[in-house]
Amino acid sequence: MLPTVTDLAELTRLFEEEGDGDLYVRWSRGPDADLGAEESSRDGLTGIALPGLSANSLRREPWWGGRSIRLWLARRLYDYEHLRDLRGPDVRPWVLRAREIARGPDNEPLVVDARPLAWVADEVLREAQRLVDEQGSREWGPMDRRAAR
Repeated sequence: MLPTVTDLAELTRLFEEEGDGDLYVRWSRGPDADLGAEESSRDGLTGIALPGLSANSLRREPWWGGRSIRLWLARRLYDYEHLRDLRGPDVRPWVLRAREIARGPDNEPLVVDARPLAWVADEVLREAQRLVDEQGSREWGPMDRRAAR
């Protein structure tokens, strides 16, 4: 059974313990649905099978420097929370260690050899949104194409 992280502090501990290089978050129905023989996502526009699972990297970029890891992880969750609504019922985020093999049509990492680490609870998403909102930026928001329409 996959454990669940219930706050950003716990996610930060997981991030620090695992090392950030190959950690990703995936928004789906979970490892049981994703990690079959194919381990493949589909391009939403064309339906083409992709050579791995689409995921979002949690890797902290060097330019972030010594800033808050908690804020870094909060924004990585906040960026893609709209995928839960887009992909339907039972979709939730989970953290995995994996190997990137390509980039998808939105320049997202496509990963294989996924090893599930933890579910991310809704409480973490609410905490991430509060933390992002506290930054007070009017120039920044989620990466949701629907918002541009």
